[in-house]
Amino acid sequence: MYSEIPNFPQSTVHGHAGCLIFGNLNGKPCVCMKGRFHFYEGYPIWKVTFPIRIFHLLGVETIIVTNAAGGLNQEYKVGDIMVIKDHLNLPGFAGNNPLVGPNDERFGTRFPSMSDAYNADLRKLARTVGSELGFSDFIREGVYCVLSGPSFETIAECRMLNCLGADAVGMSTVHEVIVARHCGLRVIGLSLITNKSVMEYDSIDKPNHEEVLETGKWRAEQFQKFVSTLVGRIEFNNNF
Repeated sequence: MYSEIPNFPQSTVHGHAGCLIFGNLNGKPCVCMKGRFHFYEGYPIWKVTFPIRIFHLLGVETIIVTNAAGGLNQEYKVGDIMVIKDHLNLPGFAGNNPLVGPNDERFGTRFPSMSDAYNADLRKLARTVGSELGFSDFIREGVYCVLSGPSFETIAECRMLNCLGADAVGMSTVHEVIVARHCGLRVIGLSLITNKSVMEYDSIDKPNHEEVLETGKWRAEQFQKFVSTLVGRIEFNNNF
């Protein structure tokens, strides 16, 4: 449990159990976070990303980040899985970047590149695995946008984000990806589209956390099979 780890943050969100799980998945040694931390929970952004540096020190080479997201792309359906090819870090535009402050050279360079944040080979592998499993109908690839939350987006905000090129929007992931890339870790990101973002003023739909949890349960078995198969196919990073 996170509560048993010295100085480790505690998850406060319903549906986030708050424990680390160590083991082997399809022959690969893994550590999994069952529950993560968010900026909106009141943690400073460096603490939200604290576990990533711990994983780096433990010898982790590849990070798989997952999230629940609202679908901005009007072609997306609830239950789709989006392989993240890029992101928009809107909080970063306001200075909320996890790398702000003194740089620790033990982890990475002062100015890390984010142009290759989501590994191209791993994205290709994810699409291949999805096809082999017969999941092509609901596997997408697109751009993820992070906002601070915890309030869901307004209609005007959703329209703006879509115009900026975002296919999905959520409240996590990007901060961890930035720190992972700073540490030299390979990253693949997967978004489960748990609701369609409200884009029209005459719509009676409203996003809510219960819908997010329900979609997660509905797609859980296929998502687990997708990730476990993907893990089994990932090669060790010889360039690490």
